[in-house]
Amino acid sequence: MIAAVLIANFIQCNTARKVQQLSSAELSMGQGSSGSIAHKTWTQYGGGADQSKYVDLKQITKENVTELQVAWEYPTKDNVSAYRFNPVIVDNVMYVLAKNNSLVAVDVTTGKEIWIHANLNTASKRGINYWESKDRKDRRLLFCINNTLQAIDASTGKSILNFGNNGSVNLKEDLGRDPTTILRATSSSPGHIFEDLILLGSSPGEGWFSAPGHIRAYNVVTGKLAWVFHTIPHPGEYGYETWPKDAYKYVGGVNTWGEITVDEKRGIAYFPLGSPTYDYFGGDRAGAGLFGNSIVALDARTGKRLWHFQTVHHDLWDFDVAAAPQLVSVNHGGKNIDAVAIATKQGFLFAFNRVTGEPLWPIEERPVIASEIPGEKSWPTQPFPTVLPPFSRQKITVEDVNPYLTDKEKEEWKKRIASAKSGLFYPLSDKYETITMPGANGGAIFGNTAANPVKGIVYVANMDKPSVYRLKKEEPPALRTPMSAEDTVRALTAYVQYCQSCHGANKTGAVGPSLANINTRLSYDNFQTVVNIGRAQMPSFLHIGDQAIIDLYKYLSNAQGRQGGRQGGFNQQGGAAAMPEGPVVASSGAPLPQQTQGSGSGRGGAATRTYPEGVIPPKVRYVDGSTTGYGLGHPNLLGPPWSSIVAYDLNTGKIKWTRPHGFDEKIGKETGLPSGIQGKGMIITSTGIVFATCLDGRIYAYDEDNGNKLWSTKLQRVPEGIPAMYENGGRQYLVVCATGALIDKSKKDTEVPREYIVFALPKRNNEK
Repeated sequence: MIAAVLIANFIQCNTARKVQQLSSAELSMGQGSSGSIAHKTWTQYGGGADQSKYVDLKQITKENVTELQVAWEYPTKDNVSAYRFNPVIVDNVMYVLAKNNSLVAVDVTTGKEIWIHANLNTASKRGINYWESKDRKDRRLLFCINNTLQAIDASTGKSILNFGNNGSVNLKEDLGRDPTTILRATSSSPGHIFEDLILLGSSPGEGWFSAPGHIRAYNVVTGKLAWVFHTIPHPGEYGYETWPKDAYKYVGGVNTWGEITVDEKRGIAYFPLGSPTYDYFGGDRAGAGLFGNSIVALDARTGKRLWHFQTVHHDLWDFDVAAAPQLVSVNHGGKNIDAVAIATKQGFLFAFNRVTGEPLWPIEERPVIASEIPGEKSWPTQPFPTVLPPFSRQKITVEDVNPYLTDKEKEEWKKRIASAKSGLFYPLSDKYETITMPGANGGAIFGNTAANPVKGIVYVANMDKPSVYRLKKEEPPALRTPMSAEDTVRALTAYVQYCQSCHGANKTGAVGPSLANINTRLSYDNFQTVVNIGRAQMPSFLHIGDQAIIDLYKYLSNAQGRQGGRQGGFNQQGGAAAMPEGPVVASSGAPLPQQTQGSGSGRGGAATRTYPEGVIPPKVRYVDGSTTGYGLGHPNLLGPPWSSIVAYDLNTGKIKWTRPHGFDEKIGKETGLPSGIQGKGMIITSTGIVFATCLDGRIYAYDEDNGNKLWSTKLQRVPEGIPAMYENGGRQYLVVCATGALIDKSKKDTEVPREYIVFALPKRNNEK
């Protein structure tokens, strides 16, 4: 079995071998269906097909970057907690999310609004897709909203109602399961346009019986399904034997929730795939579990697998692969190789020939410690790069405790660390704590990779952020029973972490509405839907586990557990929605098919929590027992640096430079910040600059040669999402979505606008 998986990790299909090798000259792309010109425009999420965030514009240089100043601003004029939206710029129009989750077209020359499509409250918050026909007469924006795929006319802002079924495609369909049993099938990331297809991942959730994360492609004009790749293989498909025989009927996840990368000339799409569910216990999914935690190369036109590599076998640590695969050209062994590199949560960078899937350097399968959890069959080996060094710390000792903690905190953590287990791939246990470094949100995740594809340099924004785990035996959801003291502590911790800033310390409301006695207004299933998908001004919380949602529901219901509520509870926008000021042309997107909303009937929701007939479930299931959920409540457990930028030279296989990213005001040094680059991004320029945003409220510019800081500026709010860069009228612009938390806590939230801030060099005398 082990040998079979080792072979599977390096196998290449004949199709991959036959993919045409292209010269560097042939790889210079022209204008395509996404309206992009390689590295000159920003018409796609992440800038372009290769997701390098690389821009070949010459005006901003190392010598003049210190002269950057605010050219213009576009305020969102709302109180949405934070957008992580990467703007798309086509010709002289920038498309942004603003005005309480409305899609807005803004003239970048005048800053005026062209149109507003209001109240797209459950639309993907990270970005949008742009497509145009060859004659440019048909121009459309595609996005996911409330478990559907929809299209908007980029010129008018109105929904295209002949797309799909009356304007929408039901994403709960075509997954090989009863659509009424699926809670979430939408994508939190935009997907990617290739020719006349939109390639789409999903964010189905991380609990038991989540939907499968199958990769799909739809025609951008008709909405018709073009192909499906089963990430949890069906009978007869490659990888089926790496699961229990009926796993495809009930295992969920194995989804692309991060960024999709495409080699447009070769027609190869690279998908980073996440963990199977449930994340921390695999007693019902014995085997290596292809294609979980893999990079998979598919023929973008047909969905046929070309090659794959699995970075974690039988994942038990939530080590999703989520960061964008990076396409670079390198000199390797005296030959020019077109490569792809993938950065992982566990702090590894893997590099391959992008056509064949052959590793650039050897990757070893090394023995790891076996799990002792009853019913768990952990995988005996895991893959380790032999040449490329890790970019993150991968173990914690008592010497690593943060020196800036109080003496009491330091002593407590030293005791906990001494009695805990730590180390890469150390199995979780219900007998002791396991400190995983990096943790579930450490290493590299979405938005955290970029590249100079010409020079072969890959940049990784890293978080040294641990997870502290202790498993416990799962108890059935008992919503009608009183809460124990442990339940209350766990629920209160979750409320403070996720809810209090908007809904108030006493649950009666602040920026958001009152949540007191929530069971009188929402059933449990509808409450779970709101938490998972988001609603109105509330973002989705993808990493809240099932048990935490149960705890919250009981806590907000005063443990009375009345589940009746209103099955509808809310419509797509949560009730009558106010219209923003400005040129509103439409609202709420296309009409929604009933079964796409929430979880369907209560019976449908219950069905998703049952194993299929004939499947023998584990005698006992184990779940995350940490009070913070996913063990993520201790981002500053280690000493600095907590966040950093790492530059790899893939011509040599060495780290070129590493530097802390972020200024800690309390310490007074650039030590990086805990969670400092989560939800942030980079831009690389052909003039040798690495731009990067940070939790400290700053934008930084680093020298690509050595990592030295060239420039920084401090904003009034934390920048969120991936920045964008474009050229208009001969000037080069940098766009940052400054919609996050206030930097100056002495100010009121209403005193500082949320806005998209656009930077440029001062105008020259001959510029208008």
